[in-house]
Amino acid sequence: MKELIGTGVALVTPFNEDFSIDIEALTRIVDYCIEGGVDYLVVLGTTGESVTLSSTERKLVVQTVIKANDGRLPLVLGVGGNNTAAIVEELQLLDLSPFCAILSVSPYYNKPTQEGIYQHFRAISSACPIPIILYNVPGRTGSNMLPNTVLRLANDFENILAIKEASGDISQITEIIDRKPQNFQVISGDDSNALPTIMAGGSGVISVLGQGMPEVFVKMISSALDGNTTKAQELQSELKEGMSLIFEEGNPAGIKSIFEVLGLSRATVRLPLVEATPELKQRIASFVKPFAEVHS
Repeated sequence: MKELIGTGVALVTPFNEDFSIDIEALTRIVDYCIEGGVDYLVVLGTTGESVTLSSTERKLVVQTVIKANDGRLPLVLGVGGNNTAAIVEELQLLDLSPFCAILSVSPYYNKPTQEGIYQHFRAISSACPIPIILYNVPGRTGSNMLPNTVLRLANDFENILAIKEASGDISQITEIIDRKPQNFQVISGDDSNALPTIMAGGSGVISVLGQGMPEVFVKMISSALDGNTTKAQELQSELKEGMSLIFEEGNPAGIKSIFEVLGLSRATVRLPLVEATPELKQRIASFVKPFAEVHS
């Protein structure tokens, strides 16, 4: 899966003032990311507010991204949830031909055992005709997919080829990297842990900030993958404040505030999320504006 090496970005879903999907803004963001050098695009992930979209709206987002991308970059589709049977049925109905892989989150809210997580992904593996990226994000799901479960899945199923690891536990991430099959990729799910993950042997990141500042973010990741850790750390220092700011009041309120500053889309989010406070927006703007000038 060479397509998954480097910088992937978890695209936002921009909204108009009336909370309808802003197709023109989404097209602009796709172009902006591609022109900025990102390696692949992730559609309908957590950052895309997929849980507040109707099935019709999800189709509209997918169609818009496919059209805007026009075959330029590999695409990954978020297909996950906590109802295994529903996901299997969805996979059987979807046209996955435009995508190189799906990204599937570990079941949330139910808090399954490790065996339950294994059986969940076993069912998804059987139903999915394309590669699968596991997604471990305990801060959102309420349960941690442990290394033994990840490695068991990686060894047992040929189409489970990667994990987006957002546990924030570098020792856990390193254990997976050290014990994984050769063809299995470990992708950072946290912007702040991208460099440590790559330095431990990971293959890159699925980023939030990377879509707002693609040029510099891509340079940071490519420098790390090339072994130029000094350059990568210099760029990380430049981006560190932004990594913190965009998550201060939740995702994607922060990254949408960056797009508002850049003039690419509104900062509108759907309830139960709310826009960043004016104070945070001002700090984000103060970070973005001089940064954009330096790197323009």
